[in-house]
Amino acid sequence: MSYPILVLILLCAMLDGAGSAHAQAYPAKPIRIVTGSVSSNGNFVSRILAQGLSGSFGQQVIVDNRTSGIILGDAVARAPADGYTLLSTGASFWLAQFFSDNVPWDALRDFVPITLAASAPNLIVVHPSLPVKHVHGLIALARSRAAQLNYASGSTGSAPHLAAELFNYMARVNIVRINYKGAASALTDLMAGQVQLMFPNLGTVSQHVKSGRLRALAITSAQPSALFPGLPTVASSGLSGYHAEVLNGIFAPAKTPPAIVSKLNQEMVRILERADVKEKFFNTGVEAIGSTPEQLTAAVKSEMSLLGRLIRDLGIRDE
Repeated sequence: MSYPILVLILLCAMLDGAGSAHAQAYPAKPIRIVTGSVSSNGNFVSRILAQGLSGSFGQQVIVDNRTSGIILGDAVARAPADGYTLLSTGASFWLAQFFSDNVPWDALRDFVPITLAASAPNLIVVHPSLPVKHVHGLIALARSRAAQLNYASGSTGSAPHLAAELFNYMARVNIVRINYKGAASALTDLMAGQVQLMFPNLGTVSQHVKSGRLRALAITSAQPSALFPGLPTVASSGLSGYHAEVLNGIFAPAKTPPAIVSKLNQEMVRILERADVKEKFFNTGVEAIGSTPEQLTAAVKSEMSLLGRLIRDLGIRDE
């Protein structure tokens, strides 16, 4: 074996050993998880992961609440790539570049995925006075009453808004949006019959469906969900190929050492697979996932492709 090759082998071994030692020493100080508002899915996921990680790592894990996807991304993209600043967020983060021209980072280039932590489906719910009980009936009614039906939604670009517009787009119907400042006021008007339908998060309306104040037509997830047993998917009941879910992923700054990413992934997946954690998620209308980094990347790319095209075609912009 020649001297240069021997030196190269020894150098590689030293670098590999250094990386392993770095991962073994991690974490040596508190970790910060940057996420959305206290009412967001990201905050809920972050606090459960923070509690679990604090116990297993023996270091404090702090949840840092911010406001928008752009602010969240900027705070983490600028942080050192050392595993001590993480990002817990959803589609507002990876779709930000489609809503605005002023996003200073790239969701795929400037961040490394850790795990897909959670998924929450929406429901299609209607006021009981609307004479439809299935998705195919809603599509037929919307086509016969072009621009006469309306749906309520909160902020532009929110999951209920995009789920509804995706429905319009794929079903080739024109159900008119009634914009509200928040989901609570939209839901109030829906139950009062002031608007006719809505695509809200399951956790916010399940009790109203069970009480009969609203009628659920379908769930927006790709597959039937144990979160609402017996309710068909949109895809299986009138609109093939449709799916819309609220995803939550955990990311770190780009160039975070792979050994640290792997350690975080293994520990987070272990927490998300615990029975008590799954129950906590389930009780709020959210499914705990836990995935490989590659699966999170695939989910993000899929949403960026589907919803990015929708946002561009409809000209939806940040308010």
